[in-house]
Amino acid sequence: MMSATASIRPDGAITSLQRSLSLAERRRKWRAFTLTLPLLVFLLLTFLVPIVALLKRAVENPEVATSLTRTVAALDKWDRSSEPPSAAFAAIVADLGAMTDRSEAGALARRLNSAVPGGRSLIMDAYKALPMSGTPDELKTQLITLDARWAELKYWQAIAKNGSRWTPDYLLASVDLRRDPNGSVERMPPDQQVFAGILARTFEISAAVTIACLLIGYPIAYWLSTLPARKANMLMILVLVPFWTSVLVRVAAWMVLLQSNGLVNRALMFLGITDHPLELLFNRTGVIIAMTHILLPYMILPLYSVMKAVPGTYVRAAVSMGSPPLAAFFRVYVPQTYAGVGAGVLLVFIISIGYYVTPALLGGADDQMLSYYIAHYTNVNINWGMACALGTVLLSATLVLYGLYRHISKSELSMG
Repeated sequence: MMSATASIRPDGAITSLQRSLSLAERRRKWRAFTLTLPLLVFLLLTFLVPIVALLKRAVENPEVATSLTRTVAALDKWDRSSEPPSAAFAAIVADLGAMTDRSEAGALARRLNSAVPGGRSLIMDAYKALPMSGTPDELKTQLITLDARWAELKYWQAIAKNGSRWTPDYLLASVDLRRDPNGSVERMPPDQQVFAGILARTFEISAAVTIACLLIGYPIAYWLSTLPARKANMLMILVLVPFWTSVLVRVAAWMVLLQSNGLVNRALMFLGITDHPLELLFNRTGVIIAMTHILLPYMILPLYSVMKAVPGTYVRAAVSMGSPPLAAFFRVYVPQTYAGVGAGVLLVFIISIGYYVTPALLGGADDQMLSYYIAHYTNVNINWGMACALGTVLLSATLVLYGLYRHISKSELSMG
C-alpha cells in the first residue's frame, strides 16, 4: 500500500506543477495583453476605422435613395428606354417639396450632376420654382415648360440608376469604367478615360523618385557605415535635418532655388553647363528634385542600419583571393544589403505615391498625382464618394506592392 501511494504522488505533483505553470503563463499573457490594449484601441480608432469608413463611402450612394424615395418607387418598373410615366414627374415634385433644407437639394443636385452634366441646374431650378400643384400630367407639363431637359431620358436614367443606396459607380469611374443605362459595365469613351493615366503617372513619378533616392542614398549610406561611430553619428544629424523642417518650408526653398534667377540656374550658367536658364519649375523635373530631397532620409536610414551589420572583412577577403575590388563589392557586399535596399525602396515608393503638396506647388497640370485629385474631389467638387473611391484605388495599389515585396523577399530567403 505504501509503495502504491508513493508511485502516485509524483504524478500528482507533476500535474499540479503543470497547472501552476499554465496559470502563470495565462496571467503573463493577459498582463501583456492589458499593457498593449491602449495601443490596440488607438490603432483601431485612428487606422482601421477610417479605412473602413473610406471603403464604405466609396460604395455608398445615399443622396438619391434618401431624397427621391417617391421618384425611385415610381421609376421602379420603368424600362429606361421609353418616356418616363407621368407619376414620376408628380413624385419628383413631391420629393423636392418635402425637402425642408436647401442643402439637401444641393447635395442631390451635386450627385446627379456627377452622373450626368447639367443635373445640378435642373434640380435647383425645379426646387426654386416650387410649389407646384396639379395632376401628374399637369405637373409633367409644368416641369417641361420650366426646363425642356425634363423631357430628356438621360436625366431620368441617372435618377433610376442611382436609386439604390449602394453603387459601384464610384469605383468603376476610378478605373475608367461605367455602367450604361441598363446597368451593364462598359469602358468610358476615350476622351473621358483619365484616371488610368493619372495612376500610371503617379507610379512613374514615384518610381523616378525612388530610383533617384537609391542612387544617391546608397553611396551616402555606405560611406557613413565605414566611418567611426562618432563621426557617423554627427553626420547622421545632417541626414535627419529634413525631418525637423516643414515640407512647405522645403518646397518654398526649392521654388527659390529652381526659379530662372535662382541659385541652381546661376551656378549652371557660371560653370558653363548652359548659356540660358533652364525650366526647372512647374514641371516634372522640379517635382522629382524636391521629392528626392524630402524622401532621401527614408532611403538612407534602412540602408545604413543594414550596412552597419555587414562585416567589412568579407570584401577584403574576396580581394585577397584575387577578386578585383569592384567585382568583390558588387558580388560580395551588395547582395548582403538587399534587405536594406528592399526596405528603403518600398518605404520611399509607398510614401511617394501618396504625395500631394510637392507636385501641387512645383508641378504643372500634367504632373499632378492621384492624391491631388482626391483632394480636389474632397475640397472643390465635394464629391466624397469619388474621393473615397480614388483613395481605395491608392490603398489597393499600396497593398499589392507590399504583398509583392513580401513575396519576393520570402522567395529570396527560401533560395538563400
